Amino acid sequence: MDLGITGRTALVLGAGSGLGAAIAHALAAEGVIVVAAGRTLAKVEATATDITAAGGTAHALAWDLAEVDTVDARVREAETLAGGGIDILVGNTGGPPPGGVVGHDLEVWEAHFRSMVLSVIAITDQVLPGMRDRGWGRIITSTSSGVVAPIPGLGLSNALRSTLVGWSKTLAGEVGGEGITANVVVPGRIATDRVAFLDESKAQREGSTPEQVAAASRASIPAGRYGEPHEYGQTVAFLASQPAAYVNGSVVRVDGGLVPAI
Repeated sequence: MDLGITGRTALVLGAGSGLGAAIAHALAAEGVIVVAAGRTLAKVEATATDITAAGGTAHALAWDLAEVDTVDARVREAETLAGGGIDILVGNTGGPPPGGVVGHDLEVWEAHFRSMVLSVIAITDQVLPGMRDRGWGRIITSTSSGVVAPIPGLGLSNALRSTLVGWSKTLAGEVGGEGITANVVVPGRIATDRVAFLDESKAQREGSTPEQVAAASRASIPAGRYGEPHEYGQTVAFLASQPAAYVNGSVVRVDGGLVPAI
C-alpha cells in the first residue's frame, strides 16, 4: 500500500529510544522527513543517524518537554530542520515513575502535567495553524493502555494520560473538516526498555523476578507475546497516511488483545 506521505514532514517527540524511535523509523521508511526530538541529544542523534543509514531523511533536535516556555523556539527549529511546516505531529512523552495516586505533592503532579500533557497541547497549538493553511495534517498522540483500563501501580500515568484522550477527541471534532485528523494510539506490552523497567519494578514489589513477571504478563496476552516496537511504529505510520484520512477521533490499541473493552 502506498501511504501517500512521501515528502511530508514529521515531528516525533521522545524519539531517542523505544516507541518514539520506532515511530521515527517507520515514518522515515515511508519517505517522510523526520525531526527526531528528545531530551538527550546523543540519543536523538543516534536515531537520526540510523534512519539516514537506512536511506531515510532525519534530523535531531534536543528538546526537554518540561520546559514549556521554549515551545515556540523549538517548533521554529523543527520547522527549519524539516524545511517547512510540520505535517505530522507525534506526541510521545516519557512516563512518570511507578506508584499510586495518593500522597504526591502538588508540585509532582504539576511537573509531570507540564511535561506529559501541557507540552503536547502547546506544541499542537503551534503547528496547527500551518496544517490548517495547507489543508492537511495528522496529530497522533501515544499514551498508555492505562487510559482504557487503569494499571495498578501507575497512578500518575493513568490520570495524566487520560487527559490527552479527552483533549484529542475534542480536537478531532474541531479540525476534522479541515483535512486534519487527531487520534490516540495505545500500546499494550511492547518490548521496550520502559516495559522492562516496569517488569523489574513489579518484581521488586512482589518479591519475584523480572523473568517471572514477564512470563505471567505474556500468558495474559491473547497473542502470547510482547509486541515489537516496529509493529507499533508501523501502526502510527498508517494513521499518518492518506488512506487513513477517515480515521479521526479514534483510540487505536496495539496490544495483542490484552486491554479489556470498556
